[in-house]
Amino acid sequence: MSRHPSFRRPTFRHAIGKPSPRERCFDGVPITRGVHDNHYCSVNPRFVAVVTECSGGGSFLVLPVHHTGRVDPLLPRVCGHSGRVLDVKWNPFDDFCVASCSEDCTVKIWDIPVCGVQQNLVQSRKTLIGHSRRVGLIEWHPTAENLLLSSAYDYKVSKQDTDIPLFPRASTFTSAHRLPIPALLLSVSFSGDGSRLAVASKDRRVRVLDPRKGKILQVSSAKLHKANKVLYIGGSKILLSTGSSPWNHRQIILWNPDDLSRPLFEEEVDVSAGVLFPFYDPDTRMLYLAGKGDGNIRSYELSADEPRISFLTEFRSLLPQKGLGVMPTRGLDHTSCEVFRFYRLIPMKHLVEPLSVIVPRKQVADSPPGGRRAAMTAREWLQGSNMATLSRPPAVSLKVDGHLPNPYPQCPADGAGQSPVVTEEVEQPPHMINYNFEKVVELHHWLTVTSYLS
Repeated sequence: MSRHPSFRRPTFRHAIGKPSPRERCFDGVPITRGVHDNHYCSVNPRFVAVVTECSGGGSFLVLPVHHTGRVDPLLPRVCGHSGRVLDVKWNPFDDFCVASCSEDCTVKIWDIPVCGVQQNLVQSRKTLIGHSRRVGLIEWHPTAENLLLSSAYDYKVSKQDTDIPLFPRASTFTSAHRLPIPALLLSVSFSGDGSRLAVASKDRRVRVLDPRKGKILQVSSAKLHKANKVLYIGGSKILLSTGSSPWNHRQIILWNPDDLSRPLFEEEVDVSAGVLFPFYDPDTRMLYLAGKGDGNIRSYELSADEPRISFLTEFRSLLPQKGLGVMPTRGLDHTSCEVFRFYRLIPMKHLVEPLSVIVPRKQVADSPPGGRRAAMTAREWLQGSNMATLSRPPAVSLKVDGHLPNPYPQCPADGAGQSPVVTEEVEQPPHMINYNFEKVVELHHWLTVTSYLS
């Protein structure tokens, strides 16, 4: 019998969740009261987009990521939808392009100014029409540039190349596929090379589709697992789904995308009723599970060996979250050993709270390559081009000569139509302040004479 233990020691077993103090949060945000199972928040290294509550249409806020603190109630918003906004997503290859979907059956593409939204943004760059009922899900393609997928309550899955210049601004989708009636989509996820699409539907089954043809390749059984959310594990040929068991216990299931007849691994989490949102970091191979309405976030490590999932730690809070946004790797502070960052939406306090996942280290390692560039254009992908199997889009090195650049751009001197950049003043110690001794002596002499005459 081998003397080595049968379990594998996790690499990031000391990961901890560090919530930001109140002054580093976004306070006073009127978070939407919608009940759709979406995140209602999207983040990139420059801006934070949050769906807000409003009357007479739908809107969302676009906040500079470094301008934390109290949010002005009269702050301008993006308010071009005539119905409630259900989801927002930033373009992974363009930090100034954001997509939104709404109950008004449209998908809009917005261009955000360099220094943020300074007046109510009503005119979108492009409005995508073609759905007959409300649009509940949108997802950008992971490898093709400016390719957007949408899913609505009319059982259609549509794709559109948002880079095609159009006049007028309204446009129908490039292609649309109608799924079977029971297959109302609850969650979508692209594979690493973008050649496959995994979906979780209202009938609680997991399906794998060909996104170009709309053909269903694999279907799971709903007898032993009722799926709510699905996620492709980047860098490996594994599909993950979260849902509930026949006994209403929340579960994690790992699948082989080529064979959904039986799961590779399953584990019960707890007996709560909220939907579990999965998040995966391919750089550290860490999995995070956050429940809607929960105050805790669990972290796991995935490995190719048995067991496939190793529990690491759990962050707990008394304040429940309605949704979460995730900062891309290129926007993290690697000098403080930060490996992941959430933006928790807390409606109870009207708060958007950044939560950093820190892995303590004696020395700060080099920043991993996390900045991505598109591997192909949308037209090339629609014509059948694919990346190599299990490959990733071209990465950009995050290593900088001794300092991290400020991702928020400097505004022009005139400041026309733009907001000023708030700089943080650093208080100098007394021995570093340059005193004018002549002025000090003159003031001391004047005070002495004044006190003598009085």
